[in-house]
Amino acid sequence: MSLVEKDAKHVWHPFTQALTSPKPLPIVSAKDSKLVAEDGKEYLDANSSWWTVLHGHAHPHINAAVKAQIDQLDHVVFAGTTHPKAVEAAERITHLLGDGFDRVFFSDNGSTANEVALKMVVQYWFNQGKPEKRKFVALEGAYHGDTFGAMSVGERDLFNKPFESLFFDVIYLPFPTADNEQEVLEMAEQIFSDPNTAGFIFEPLCQGASGMRMYSTEVLDALLKTARKNDLFSIADEVMTGFYRTGKAFAIHHLTEAVDIVCLSKGLTGGILPMGLTVTSDKLYDSFLHKEVAKGFLHGHSFTGNPIICAAICASLDLLEKRETLDRIAAICEIQSQFLEKYSHHPNFRNVRQIGTILAVELEVSGMTSYFSSIRNDAYDHFIKNGILLRPLGNVMFINPPYCFTKEQLLEVQESIVEFTENWFNQHQ
Repeated sequence: MSLVEKDAKHVWHPFTQALTSPKPLPIVSAKDSKLVAEDGKEYLDANSSWWTVLHGHAHPHINAAVKAQIDQLDHVVFAGTTHPKAVEAAERITHLLGDGFDRVFFSDNGSTANEVALKMVVQYWFNQGKPEKRKFVALEGAYHGDTFGAMSVGERDLFNKPFESLFFDVIYLPFPTADNEQEVLEMAEQIFSDPNTAGFIFEPLCQGASGMRMYSTEVLDALLKTARKNDLFSIADEVMTGFYRTGKAFAIHHLTEAVDIVCLSKGLTGGILPMGLTVTSDKLYDSFLHKEVAKGFLHGHSFTGNPIICAAICASLDLLEKRETLDRIAAICEIQSQFLEKYSHHPNFRNVRQIGTILAVELEVSGMTSYFSSIRNDAYDHFIKNGILLRPLGNVMFINPPYCFTKEQLLEVQESIVEFTENWFNQHQ
């Protein structure tokens, strides 16, 4: 019995309608930028395995750090203990984020990192004697994860419809574009001044799941300035944008205004192990210090601060500090920028956009951009046949490759997108 046949008997896959979806690709090994299937065929990992793998698969430095840590300390309860790799990871992450970031809360994925941030803000105001101050503001099209708090501040759509009656109320600002920025800012002035508004959560500069939609630093800075003026907490969901995806260490480093909380995951460990971090200031941390135990932040997970995963974080940070890594990131950014310049006015592309290593190409099809666009299946099949694993977001094709991608590999994926587009439109005209 093949791997796929065994899978069909017992496995329930994420984000998949099993009745109509194609059979899963049976991957048995991976190295650098390539995945290897059961039949030996290789596939370029053009989306970094759900945007997580920064340095490539099976990187020897990260693997060695993980193996060494397993022999030293595999796991220990993180309530009432500490260990060297958690302390090192926290020190290095706060240093990389910069001023205003002093405290790290460890969890286990991006959804939970955001969930922790929301809970911190709600409890902060509760501890201050303002339990009514619990409204959040988010952007239309947001995706912050699949736990209930994270879903509540995300886009209300077909993904979440069965659960909406259980969500807390959230106010949504329109997604900022060149045509509506002033309208968005005027709405924010009114919404942020509501005395019951607690915080503003956002994906900085690039919304991932909604189609790699990008917006300006100027409008985000203005929103953050208004939030701070009204004493609101700002939560930057950097789960996807962190660790140089936008060309800088973090997307917030493009801004002039400060944020209060940053949520991290995905590329945090180089993509090999699950971890989430919620990073904030001593000021917020100190507000939970009280003689009453219940005023502390009583949240945790069985594998919080796992030493093996923390070792992977530190090893990934080692690689991000190397000049050769930063040079590779810069090279990817430049190649993506060249594609943008060349194809920005292509008649079959509605919108070509790029920030840092991320390139998104939106095909000019009828209707709005949609995750459920049927063109997605045609595109996915095209890329698979051409030895590329690339999961389109509906009619949006995007590339955010591992930083080990060569120029030739990146151009191959770009050219495959153009080839698919031309073939598809020729067949459907």
